[in-house]
Amino acid sequence: MVRTPFVAGNWKMNTTVDEALDLVDAMAEDLEEAGNVEIVLCPPFIALQTLADEFDVENAAFGLGAQNMHYADKGAFTGEISPTMLADTCDYVILGHSERRQHFGETDDLINKKVKAALKHKLVPIVCVGETLAQYEAGQTDEVVTAQVKGALAGVTSEQMYDVVVAYEPVWAIGTGKAATAQGANAVIGLIRRTVAALFDQATADELRILYGGSVTAKNVGDFMAQPEIDGALVGGASLKPAEFVAIVREAARLKGG
Repeated sequence: MVRTPFVAGNWKMNTTVDEALDLVDAMAEDLEEAGNVEIVLCPPFIALQTLADEFDVENAAFGLGAQNMHYADKGAFTGEISPTMLADTCDYVILGHSERRQHFGETDDLINKKVKAALKHKLVPIVCVGETLAQYEAGQTDEVVTAQVKGALAGVTSEQMYDVVVAYEPVWAIGTGKAATAQGANAVIGLIRRTVAALFDQATADELRILYGGSVTAKNVGDFMAQPEIDGALVGGASLKPAEFVAIVREAARLKGG
């Protein structure tokens, strides 16, 4: 099964609007020439509209994604962003990131509501799953990740799954500089694919793109991309460095772009 590689940059709570413009400007031309890879940039909410207008993302080599959203279309949810607010500005949204789970108490049930809302509004959800350090050390990785996948995808149809991307992000590797081994990540991503096959069917699992996230750099991305189950990367800190992010995208295209 040949799956188009997918690389997303999660800028988290970094960059002003002007800084976001400068960051994209520094790598836009190189991303245009990167090869066969789907590229998504996920800046803070305040920069989405400006970047969409400035870089004509409908015709650009990269798409735009939000870092989170509420599941309701509108309502008395102070400070939240709805899927209807995003739908005219971007095509992707990160959901269930470990930092949302850890710092804001997001549960599998809440993430599931967001996934279904994203699909309803034609947004591609990048659904994150992953275990904590304590769970990893206790040998609970498979149990935790399987439960998160089942929880996040409950009620999603097999047809909708063709518009879903999953990212395995071990919490202990987020922002720590400590990445999982390529073989370890591949094993867990294989587990995710088998879980999806059991929930839906093998064809759906074979089509699903599953990314690795967690201290991905230009130096280690080749090891991950060489693994058969890994289809791309969700990149944090390195996505704020134009040359490094471009190098990651090029390596994904070289090893997985067909």
